[in-house]
Amino acid sequence: MESYRQKAVEILDQAARNHEWRQGQCINLIPSEMTPSPLVRLLQVTDPVGRYAEHNFLSNVKREVYYYQGTDFIAWVEERLIQEMAEYLHCRQVEPRLISGQTANMAVFSALVAYRNRHDTGREVERIRLVLNHHLGLGGHLSAQPMGPMRDYVAKDPATGKFAVIHFPVCKDNPYRVDVEALANLVADQTPELVIFGKSMFIEREPVGEVRKLFAGRKERPLFMFDAAHVLGILGPHFQDPIAEGADLLTGSTHKTFFGTQRGIIGASLEEDSPWNELWQTVRRRAFPGFLSNHHLGTMLGLLMAAVEMNAFRNAYQKQIVANAKALAKALHEAGVRVEGDPARGFTETHQVLVHVGEGLGQEVAERLEKNRIIVNYQALPQDANFTVSSGLRLGLAEMTRFGMKEQDFAELAEFMAEVILRKREVAEAVANFRGRFQEMQYCFSGEEIEELKQKLLATF
Repeated sequence: MESYRQKAVEILDQAARNHEWRQGQCINLIPSEMTPSPLVRLLQVTDPVGRYAEHNFLSNVKREVYYYQGTDFIAWVEERLIQEMAEYLHCRQVEPRLISGQTANMAVFSALVAYRNRHDTGREVERIRLVLNHHLGLGGHLSAQPMGPMRDYVAKDPATGKFAVIHFPVCKDNPYRVDVEALANLVADQTPELVIFGKSMFIEREPVGEVRKLFAGRKERPLFMFDAAHVLGILGPHFQDPIAEGADLLTGSTHKTFFGTQRGIIGASLEEDSPWNELWQTVRRRAFPGFLSNHHLGTMLGLLMAAVEMNAFRNAYQKQIVANAKALAKALHEAGVRVEGDPARGFTETHQVLVHVGEGLGQEVAERLEKNRIIVNYQALPQDANFTVSSGLRLGLAEMTRFGMKEQDFAELAEFMAEVILRKREVAEAVANFRGRFQEMQYCFSGEEIEELKQKLLATF
């Protein structure tokens, strides 16, 4: 027994050390990460963390049916989460049970296959006929690629044996921007069944409205899907509003620029007479029982608080994060670091900044920055053959913006980064001192009433 107790002590000690290092001494610039607020972190480990609440809509009784007792609170949480996310996304329908952005995408792909085969149940299932998406090497999401979860849902071209996927062409002078004119030529005589907007290397707006116009008047049009995993937390007037611009469905993970726990979401704004309404019901069935049994109720409760925080503070946060990204890009450029993107747009329109650090040197420079307590991820840029020879770094400003950093602070950070990237100098101690100025999370709730309730929950442990 004593040996196991010592193992428990070691786990606790290592976790405490890691938390102190990442939260107290490091600048986190991973674009896909977000530290939740103290309230969100606390809520996700309260009672629902160990519960189940399987349910679906039964047409014969015309209501949601739960298959476990003791779920009234969970039903309340889920209903409130749908309301908050619908308000945030400006949409009518929300499926909140997905536990990652990838499972959200898979639910859509699976539902679209089921939808297109709904009248032909007696023969072999036909897969999605043709998909238009972003090439992986140009920043496309892995979760929207045939080498990823799309593999089981997209058809193959019988002439070539390759998956029936075509990619958005990009501008010759800016590989981060879609060339809409070239796209018009590409799809002049073919109509994809599914168009997927959204990237993981995401520094420009997506031309949703312009692309939708290309298919206007055709007998059949694509389903337009916007994968907002990286930009969910900045959707709106400071970036773009995909559903208002013409996307039929929006998917995303809830923990990158959004304030949430690690989950996924699907949103739509379909009128009652929409031809896609039946598809939406299929999406819900793919969520449960198709992909999930336990939909992680602790993190769903945490996400509800995060959604309320986002609706309360979105304008100030979104405005600041875009301003910060432009400030860091400008400062890095002025310090001599090669920044990707269009200088006329401040190098970026999102929370991300991309930099070129030398042919094949991305991983080496990322490791050097980590030793100096600046956490980034190396990134293959459009000219790179693959990730093993990455020439770039992908920087995300969401988490540090939330910890209170402003434009002048990111300009100061750029100097530390330039010292490491260009001159290979050691700045770890200076970075730790710098991080010490940004310990209190912003854009979240506080006050006497909040503190009393927080202490009440803490007392249950």
